[in-house]
Amino acid sequence: MDLILSIVLIFAGLVMAFFPEFVYELQESLRSDAVGTPSKWFLISTRFGGVLSILLGLAGVISFFVL
Repeated sequence: MDLILSIVLIFAGLVMAFFPEFVYELQESLRSDAVGTPSKWFLISTRFGGVLSILLGLAGVISFFVL
C-alpha cells in the first residue's frame, strides 16, 4: 500500500512540476466559470511543491525496498 501511495505522489508531483497551468485550471474551474491566467508566484510555488512531492515519493519508494 505504501508503494502505491508513493507512486501516486510521484505522479502528482510530476503533473505539478511540468503542468502547473493544468493544476491552476483544475482549481479555478471548481471556484468559477471564468478561468484567468495564473500568476508567476502560483507557477513557481506549484512547481516547487511538485518537486517536493516527487522527492517524498522517491523517498517512500526507496524506503519500501530498503526496509
